[in-house]
Amino acid sequence: MSSALKKRIGKAVTWALTFLLMLIICMPGLWVVLTGFRPNREVLAKPAVWIPEELSLNNFAQIFGFGAEQVAIPVPAYFTNSLIIALTSTAIAILIGMSGGYAFARFRFRFKDGIFLGLMLSRTVPGIALSLPVFMIWSRIGLIDTKPGLIIVYVALNIPFTIWLIDGFFRQIPKEMSEAAQVDGCTRWQAFWKIEFPLARSGIASAAIFAFLTSWNEYALASQLTRSTDSKTLPVGLMDFTAQFTIDWAGMSAMAVIIIVPALILTFIVQKHLISGLTFGGVKG
Repeated sequence: MSSALKKRIGKAVTWALTFLLMLIICMPGLWVVLTGFRPNREVLAKPAVWIPEELSLNNFAQIFGFGAEQVAIPVPAYFTNSLIIALTSTAIAILIGMSGGYAFARFRFRFKDGIFLGLMLSRTVPGIALSLPVFMIWSRIGLIDTKPGLIIVYVALNIPFTIWLIDGFFRQIPKEMSEAAQVDGCTRWQAFWKIEFPLARSGIASAAIFAFLTSWNEYALASQLTRSTDSKTLPVGLMDFTAQFTIDWAGMSAMAVIIIVPALILTFIVQKHLISGLTFGGVKG
């Protein structure tokens, strides 16, 4: 057997194993998506129906209040809450993270390493471990079941990671570029906005997408800090499909699809910045 043939066989086996592995990884998500388009009777059928016999948008119409059979769950309100909370917390976290990352990358100040280490250590604490102390503090100051209460928590969760990620990108940009711009008459702010920000925007976009996905998908803290329709997010709203003796799997899966789609759309929009940003930030000089 020639070496060229061996390489082709090896390549084919590698691709086949990769496809099989990706199929196993994606199967639960694919099953959820298909369930969202199937009637409940088919989902609960015994023996199980592996290949869908009927696909429709009835589940989506029902959870949004259309059609003959409506689900008494305020999905539009949950979607609006999730969008407001995720976008607001992401914007605030990026503004603070960009300022902090730039400061750590460009300036020297006392206790710099200790503060940076403290921020990174705070990120290692799982969010669920903070639920009890946060709940006690928030209940005393009146932030339980409010959007600002959840936004503040998500900002605090996202800031350490965004500072760490953006700091890495700014470190890759030579200081001499900003200094040359200032010699030519730019202020420090103009040098940052015209020179350094365009070069680091891929990294900032990467940090933004991670911060958004963290806020959009988070369940543990949101389930503890929200109670009513005014503040519940989509992941928490999934539990509304469960009753004492039954679970509306079709409706729950349809709502899960609604949670997945915006994240996929946002990732697709910024994928160029995401890929280049992660590649750029991974090179240390």
